[in-house]
Amino acid sequence: MAKIIEIKGREVLDSRGNPTVEADVILEGGIIGSACAPSGASTGSREALELRDGDKSRYLGKGVLKAVANINGPIRELLMGRDAKDQAGLDRAMIELDATENKAKLGANAILAVSLAAAKAAAQAKGVPLYAHIADLNGTPGQYSMPVPMMNIINGGEHADNNVDIQEFMVQPVGAKTFADALRMGTEIFHHLKAVLQGRGLSTSVGDEGGFAPNLASNEDALAAIAEAVANAGYKLGEDVTLALDCASSEFYKDGKYDLAGEGKVFDAAGFADYLAGLTQRYPIISIEDGMDESDWAGWKVLTDKIGEKVQLVGDDLFVTNTKILKRGIDEQIGNSILIKFNQIGSLTETLEAIQMA
Repeated sequence: MAKIIEIKGREVLDSRGNPTVEADVILEGGIIGSACAPSGASTGSREALELRDGDKSRYLGKGVLKAVANINGPIRELLMGRDAKDQAGLDRAMIELDATENKAKLGANAILAVSLAAAKAAAQAKGVPLYAHIADLNGTPGQYSMPVPMMNIINGGEHADNNVDIQEFMVQPVGAKTFADALRMGTEIFHHLKAVLQGRGLSTSVGDEGGFAPNLASNEDALAAIAEAVANAGYKLGEDVTLALDCASSEFYKDGKYDLAGEGKVFDAAGFADYLAGLTQRYPIISIEDGMDESDWAGWKVLTDKIGEKVQLVGDDLFVTNTKILKRGIDEQIGNSILIKFNQIGSLTETLEAIQMA
């Protein structure tokens, strides 16, 4: 048994300079697992509640002292003496203590930080890497591999202070033989993209996620610049490297229309599906995330029917790592992929349940 003897919560700053929750789970024998709760810039309305203080005199109201107090009080009292290796038992106990649909009482950030810290502590207690422990929890022991990275090299939308509507433009080095080669290829393309933008007299300042954030005439201009950078780096677009988008469409969905303010264009769902389909015909785009608004299920169906057989249509704000919503998507054949984020649902166990359903 990996007995929990102490749990500590604290307020720390994330990569955006905003407060978030960090938790330590300490086991008998001195093992410590530490984890922070992440948060996104653009979020789905159905995500589990990230509990913030609302005190405008601290961190513009974004403090998390209430969530920290929940860790150091009721959550600590609940889990002391339990087995850190019983991930499902720990998570279910916290969910039952919270007793709300969206973890509004304790805060998904408080529950998640403890959930992940317990998993890290349990992995150490077992003497295995965290990924191996999570594979065990998932019922897939020994089944793991390095992913093909998707590198966000032009930022728009909520991730940048520019006029580009689509939030992320990504490259995928699918021709790489190893992860190290993929990382190198992406880095080379990134630096060539900087030169391309400089050559056009455009800004090479970076956005929220580290990609360049120039003002461009259209979303397609971003794809054209990336295509030039890929060629200049010595790679073949569509063979060595493919492209991906995160539209984050909910951020520009207004009054039932998709308002691309940067291009001065407004579409209904069918029109925006045609717009995206056109981009996939002109560029090797193999993945589109949140191509429609999270509430526009009819629009998602149109998009899925139009390009779902050749493009990965990823539900992020749409599914929010929630099995109830994902099941509806599967039943109605909406999208064909899901983005997995711990913080959207608020515990490791529920995250693994979404993975298993998908």
